[in-house]
This record gives sequence, structure tokens and C-alpha cells, in this order.
Amino acid sequence: MNDPLPQGATIGILGGGQLGRMLSVAASRLGLNTHIFEPEANPPAGQVAYKITTASYKDTQALQAFAQSVDVITYEFENIPTSALDILEKISPIRPGRQALAVSQDRLIEKEFLTELGLKVAPHADIKNTKDAASAIASVGTPCILKTRRMGYDGKGQFLLTKASDMTNAWQAMDGRASILEGFIDFSHEVSVIAARASDGQVACYDPGENVHKNGILQSTKVPANLNTSQRTDAVLIAAKILNALDYIGVIGVELFLTADGFIVNEIAPRVHNSGHWTQNGCDICQFEQHIRAIACWPLGDGARHSDIRMENLIGTDIDRVPELRKGNAALHLYGKSDVKLGRKMGHVNFRS
Repeated sequence: MNDPLPQGATIGILGGGQLGRMLSVAASRLGLNTHIFEPEANPPAGQVAYKITTASYKDTQALQAFAQSVDVITYEFENIPTSALDILEKISPIRPGRQALAVSQDRLIEKEFLTELGLKVAPHADIKNTKDAASAIASVGTPCILKTRRMGYDGKGQFLLTKASDMTNAWQAMDGRASILEGFIDFSHEVSVIAARASDGQVACYDPGENVHKNGILQSTKVPANLNTSQRTDAVLIAAKILNALDYIGVIGVELFLTADGFIVNEIAPRVHNSGHWTQNGCDICQFEQHIRAIACWPLGDGARHSDIRMENLIGTDIDRVPELRKGNAALHLYGKSDVKLGRKMGHVNFRS
């Protein structure tokens, strides 16, 4: 078992976005420092972190200096170059471990991993070339979604196909990138489970949240989700099974589709997750503190929910709602982003039901 980090220790975070920002705030409350590694200048996390390194993931010297300055390394996004991880892990431990990254970085590998665990996933087919594209749509059927195997998020790198002839243009748009074709699932609603696992194997799961997406981006999450007791138990057990199979340390987000035949796993995210932001005002120990506790080898906190919460993302010009939201009792969480862009997450708000 790993020794717990002492007060004043430093946690390195790869990525300086809003998740890194909220992890930094949680760490500071626990007496721990954070050092952000981020290629872009002036990231949201840099406004609250103890230290920031602005450098490319190809900068070997910067990566080595960063790793030497911290006691443990974590990350706020999963598309981290393997070459950077090779450098970092020789110097400082990375939590969650690299197996979780390898699984989540590739949609096909992710589905194969989940299937090997006996979990249900959407019908799918691997596409490497034009011939594969033709046979894939014949086997999966329409409607379906063509997705890049790697690097896609928030609806990026995805194309909806409503008829077989749509594949020609969609595959051309992929420009030869390895892709996966996923069949549509007949589901009543999507839920996600935010779960944590400590270095000693302790697992703690939050109540499943019910998600609504718009244009491929999470719009809102409400807790409790519309599930019966048996379904809640099944959702939590699925998350715990994935955590243990990965020998995971930290917080994970597991997205599920509820169908007439039970749950289908949509995807996993080896990090704190947008659909877990409700925990900031619905629980004593939020997902961000839980993640810091886990990677610092501290005991996990109690993730019990004390309030019903509806979380709404503030996307793009939704930030214009802030003056009105300030007048109410809603809990605002703003990310400090100066540039408003279409589809950009500017903050979120938690409403207590």
C-alpha cells in the first residue's frame, strides 16, 4: 500500500481546463498544492493553482522538470500523448494508471475491454479503409454514428448516418482516420455513475445522475435519476466492476444507456466528469475532493447525497445568464474563461430541488 501524501505535498495535473481548476481548489482545501502542466497560456486552472508550467507535451525537459517537482501526477483529460507519459512515469507515479488511459483513448479497445468484462455495449464495427466502411454499415445497419477511434469528445469527430449512402461522405470526412461505426441504441434515458477507488481497493460510488445532451454536449444532469432500486444497484455494480478490473485509483465517470434489457455501457472517462458536478452542492465530499483523496492515498470520503440537485452547463452565450442567476440561490461555478465560443463550457450552475 502506498503512503498517504503529507500536508504541503504537490499534485501534478496534466491539463489546465475547468476540471484541473476544480481539482486545484479541492486540493488546496486539503492542504495540498497543485502544479499544472498545460500547453496553452493562461488556462482556467492557472488562476487558482500553486504553480503552472506552460509547455508542449513534446518538451522533454519541461516534462522532466514538472515530474520532479511533484509527488504524484493525475490528469483532467484522457488524450495525453503516450510519449509524454513514458517520460513522466519514470519519475513520478501517475494515478489513475496508464491502463485506464489506454482503454479510454481508443473507442474500439474500450468496447473490447467492456465486452470481456461481460458488460453490454452498442453494436459496432472497426473501420480502417473504404472496404471496411461498406461492410460495417451492412452489419451494423442504420441509423448509426461514425466516430473517430481516438481524440473525439463533446460530439467532435462524429457523423450521424441515417442511410447507407451517407457513409461515402462521412468516411471521406474522416480523412483515413481509424474509426468505429456504432449502431443506435433504443434507450429511455442516459445515466452516469461517478465512482472512486482508493489505493487499498476501497470503492465509493455516488448516486447515478440522469443526463440530457444537446448537439453532443452535456446540457444537464439531475439527481436522483429516474431509476428503481434494482437499477440503481446495477448501475453502481457496473462502475465498481470496471474500477476493480482496471486496478483503478481515482474518480471515474461511467456513462450508461438504460434499455428494456438493462444497461448498455456507452463509455468510460478515467477522470472527474462533467456529469458529476452536481456533487459539489449535493454531497459533503464532492467528486473533486474524492479524486484528490484517492490519488493522495487518503481514505475515501462518504459520497452520500444530502440534496436533490439539477446541474446545468453554461455553454457559450449561456454565460450571459449569470447576472440573473446571481440574484437567486443557485450555486454558480464559473471557469474564468474570457473568450466566449460556440459550444465552449463557460461554467455550470447547481440548483437544489
